[in-house]
Amino acid sequence: MSQQEVTPKSSNRRNFLKAGATAGAASVVSLPGSAGATPAANERLRIGFIGPGGRGFGAHVKTLCQLHNEGRKIDLVGVAEVYETQRDKVADYIKEKTGNDPGRYVDYNDMIAKENLDAVCIGTPDHWHHKQIVDSLDAGLSVYCEKPMTKSVEEAFDVEAKWRESGQVMQVGVQSTSLPVWNEIRALLQDGKLGKVLGFQTEYFRNSDLGQWRYYKLVPDMSPKKIDWDRWLGKNEGLAPEMPFDRAVYKQWRRFWPFGSGMFTDLFVHRTTSMLKATGLRVPGRVVGAGGIYMEYDGRDVPDVATVVADFNEGVQGLITATMCNQESRVNQLIRGHYGTFMLGNGESFDGFEFVPERRQVTAQGDSAKRTFEPERISTTPVKNTTKAHFENFLDACEAGDPQLCNNPPDLGAAAMAVVNLGAQSYRNGEVYFVNEGSRDISTTDPGWAAKWEAKSQAREQANHIPGWQAGDFGSRLNEPEYMRYAGPWTDGKDPGDA
Repeated sequence: MSQQEVTPKSSNRRNFLKAGATAGAASVVSLPGSAGATPAANERLRIGFIGPGGRGFGAHVKTLCQLHNEGRKIDLVGVAEVYETQRDKVADYIKEKTGNDPGRYVDYNDMIAKENLDAVCIGTPDHWHHKQIVDSLDAGLSVYCEKPMTKSVEEAFDVEAKWRESGQVMQVGVQSTSLPVWNEIRALLQDGKLGKVLGFQTEYFRNSDLGQWRYYKLVPDMSPKKIDWDRWLGKNEGLAPEMPFDRAVYKQWRRFWPFGSGMFTDLFVHRTTSMLKATGLRVPGRVVGAGGIYMEYDGRDVPDVATVVADFNEGVQGLITATMCNQESRVNQLIRGHYGTFMLGNGESFDGFEFVPERRQVTAQGDSAKRTFEPERISTTPVKNTTKAHFENFLDACEAGDPQLCNNPPDLGAAAMAVVNLGAQSYRNGEVYFVNEGSRDISTTDPGWAAKWEAKSQAREQANHIPGWQAGDFGSRLNEPEYMRYAGPWTDGKDPGDA
């Protein structure tokens, strides 16, 4: 996949302000790959919220209120929410915490049209993400969208293309991508610390006596009198099938396929995005998923045990696995190479990780004599509040007008979706999915995945590597024993060992 840059466009309110009344005071700073400039020093970012429900309120609204009160130049000016009670709750909270009474809307398009926004934060169910992102980008707005970036892979690729075309800042809400550890690991991998990178393994285990996502409480106030059900469904937009109002579907929508993909897109996307960032990998070449509903028989659609295996054209395999019914026996997050492994443990609170070298019989041979291989604890800077750090990163990018500053831009968001969502589709449909790296076409017809690797072996080719690899053949070739000169076909009865 081409890692092309996104060039900001001077199309939104902030740039018009800068070019007009504040032009004399504005300090124009050219950024690499940027056609725009930083906002004027006294300018404030006007932010609206689309669908601030559980995560949208608890993380988006509350975090930005905190940042506002800490002095960030932002104003929270609009709330678009189909549930009247939630809409008032969020707007009242903003007024209490910041002193500003935001506009209250049912339709986010009305908010975009009337509130003179610079940016939106999207916290709606997955099936709305694509349309709301595209509408916002088309309006010249910066976008923070909660993960997963979209409902489908095709939508994710479309958002990535629209984002590149728009030049706008966009951040996908996988907050762990704002940990410095992933950039630090990527630099070590590219330098050959592990030799040839072979695979990553990650997880997101949970356990609950209630069942996953049933901890979102249902209350009598949730009713068609208070909730615009057709708008929530996206009935007029064709986003979901028509169905009668159901509190469980409304509040616990992650359990049902029309609106989400269970642990695949709600949980696996966290760890997968981090691993893609650490390795530099993006779109997979081959994806298969497995699992089932083995215990949580509560009317749900999505499985309680699942695994995704993704193979990449760089010659790397990713394994993402979990159950929602056990969490005390979690697998380790790790990245494996020919000469060693980075062991990351679990979760997102890292102050370091372990380098575990392979045995000396492997690492003492050939080119590995250039380096020492001893067990090592590699320190990293922990981040106490990754959600806050992620929003600060988003605001920094908005203020600079530079999409490249975001820690989780749409190219990374789309790649993670390709892994986890194709894994979900594979589980449901019993198919193996293949992605054409250039065209982004998705197919269940095998293009000869195994055959291409067998051909490389027969031709004794060099290994493929992660993007940014700088270590040549280090840790990427096998030693050829002297006796292998006796291998090979006997042509016309001649012993190949006599050559």
